[in-house]
Amino acid sequence: MKAISYSRYGGADVLAYGDVRDPKVGPDSVLVKVRAAAVNPVDWKCREGYLDGILDTVFPVVPGWDVSGVVVQPGASVSEFAVGDEVIGYVREDFLSRGTFAEYVAAPVRTLARKPRNLTFEQAAGLPLVGLTAYQVLVGVLRVKRGETVLVHAAAGGVGSVAVQLARHLGARVIGTASERNHDYVRGLGGEPVEYGDGLSERVRGLAPEGVHAVFDTVGGEALKASANLLAPEGRLASIADGDVVDYGGRYYFVRPDPADLLHLTELAEQGVIDVHVSETFPLERAADAHRLNEEGRTRGKIVVTVDWQDETES
Repeated sequence: MKAISYSRYGGADVLAYGDVRDPKVGPDSVLVKVRAAAVNPVDWKCREGYLDGILDTVFPVVPGWDVSGVVVQPGASVSEFAVGDEVIGYVREDFLSRGTFAEYVAAPVRTLARKPRNLTFEQAAGLPLVGLTAYQVLVGVLRVKRGETVLVHAAAGGVGSVAVQLARHLGARVIGTASERNHDYVRGLGGEPVEYGDGLSERVRGLAPEGVHAVFDTVGGEALKASANLLAPEGRLASIADGDVVDYGGRYYFVRPDPADLLHLTELAEQGVIDVHVSETFPLERAADAHRLNEEGRTRGKIVVTVDWQDETES
């Protein structure tokens, strides 16, 4: 099959488009014909070797953990999905090798849920990783409750934009950091935007003089440091970007596949609670350009790679 792969760590130039070995379908997996795969910062961090200390790497590596597509072959023990089912997945294993930037991916059923009917394949591909991250942090880690005030960093980005929508659904007031050009976008999501940079603490205090009940950090560094000083008494702090959060009494979190959580996100999308904004799409062979754009760190919503589609019944 055709796929994007890399045989050594490095910049986007190590990504190559070409033939790779067809995936084998294990008993608890399904073969998914890929329609779209979203780009996440973790993809290029893996490519650069930043996760080498926690994930074994088997070269060549096909990058990508997010996917939307159609089931074309269930594994021998699979009863959850059938041929023709449209699915989404956060297809992360505990090693790097078999990713989603390909024509096909063999996905464990524990990583999948049905695709939201009201989202395009491009939108749906952008939901799993960011949706699971936002949901698991807001509900499981920060335990956000109705009437609380939540500060979300990078509120116009992939994780941040979903977090704003989910926190509002939970009944919270949301303040979101964003560049000025994205302020209207954040307002449209239901958040109250504030500018990044010097004076952030004062701007947030101007909106929440008593402090915020919870902070969802997706940036790290100075934003994390400022966040710790913005918490109300008994406030909670979580970061997905900076392990130093523990020094401030918070928790570092790395998203995990969970089919029940993913199905819940599908249902929320179908109810209109969550929308996924796709800022730009690239064909599979231009995945390196998609990586480069994501690395700039100024994306509104999601960047998605698409795969040429032909119905299996036509071939």
